Amino acid sequence: MRVLMFGWEFPPHISGGLGTACEGLVNAMLRRSIEVTFVIPKACGDEETANLKLLSAGDVAVSKIMRKYKNMFEYISVSSSLSPYTTPELFNEIRRTSVTKERQSEYHFSFSGNYGHNLFEEVANYASVAAQIANDQKFDVIHAHDWLTFPAGLAAKDVSGKPLVIHVHATEFDRSGENVNPDVFKAEQAGMLGADHIIAVSDLTRQVIISRYGIDAKKISVVHNGIQQKELPKVEKPIKDKIVTFLGRITFQKGPEYFVSAAHKVLQRFPHVQFVMAGSGDKLEDMIRMVAWLGIGSHFHFTGFLKGADVNTLLSQTDLYVMPSVSEPFGISPLEAVQADVPVIISKQSGVSEVLKNAIKIDFWDTEALADTIHSVLVHQPLAYTLSNGAAVEVKSITWDVAAGKVLSIYRQLT
Repeated sequence: MRVLMFGWEFPPHISGGLGTACEGLVNAMLRRSIEVTFVIPKACGDEETANLKLLSAGDVAVSKIMRKYKNMFEYISVSSSLSPYTTPELFNEIRRTSVTKERQSEYHFSFSGNYGHNLFEEVANYASVAAQIANDQKFDVIHAHDWLTFPAGLAAKDVSGKPLVIHVHATEFDRSGENVNPDVFKAEQAGMLGADHIIAVSDLTRQVIISRYGIDAKKISVVHNGIQQKELPKVEKPIKDKIVTFLGRITFQKGPEYFVSAAHKVLQRFPHVQFVMAGSGDKLEDMIRMVAWLGIGSHFHFTGFLKGADVNTLLSQTDLYVMPSVSEPFGISPLEAVQADVPVIISKQSGVSEVLKNAIKIDFWDTEALADTIHSVLVHQPLAYTLSNGAAVEVKSITWDVAAGKVLSIYRQLT
């Protein structure tokens, strides 16, 4: 089985869980002897590829006839610094026109490799590259991850006639609530309608696809994310206080304000605790101001974006992990916390709650209940021990190998 797969990022250069999920799934497929060609806008050269064929879109020479695909989709008509995680407000502030940078003689498109001011234009150019690759290479199935690559997947399908599987890791409704960006919505819906099959990372996401995008339920399969099995080294905690951690993008979707509000309530009755918010995002400054206004700055710490060893170090020192997401299609970070023997509190509005039973689940908006739960886990060690031990057993079966097996079954049904 040969798979042509389109993504937007690949470790170590990631801005969220999307790249981590792609790496986990791809590596599991390679272990099953599946041939994978993974395309990203811009490779940096330090990606761990092993048996993976990693293509950088900027290195692909596009013929004139394939270049037409950059204008194939009407919704790709503006420039934007919109990332998969950017709010519509920020999008409207920085939306502006830019000029495509390409070498006219060879038709090489220039890609930034991130989520810059001309993101929509790069998405369109990426579709042209996808068409060229589909014309030049042999493969059995196309797999596109999230809305940024859906136009590429559709172009590759149009050129090759091969079946297209799209993988929905999040929707615009998850990222923006009801204030959706219409261009992103159209890109998502076009991909869903044009795909031969859709993979949703949770039943929660599957229901959104059905109700919000009008897609036939028979066309959608749920494949929960997994986690790479590993043991994290123990790092001695430098303080006696308990440490409660929030790890993720500091955006509307992740509910950081509910974490801060609950921290304030906990500290009113249990002062021996330090709260850590690890991550970056458009609501970071708002959270810093909120912490200052509540007067809890001496018990609250902002680390900025962390990855790799820094994440492992933080989790190894954490006493409790909290994910109060407003809408979380899945959520890999609680599984990473469980691997570090950390008890977790997750929102009921998360896909990971479908597979992780040994976790306390709360409504994201109920900060009173969240504060009560944080306090209970911190002061009752048997409760923390029961949660972490039970979840540690569960997480051993939540693997990328399981996910890859389900994805491969979908491929076989289409080819």
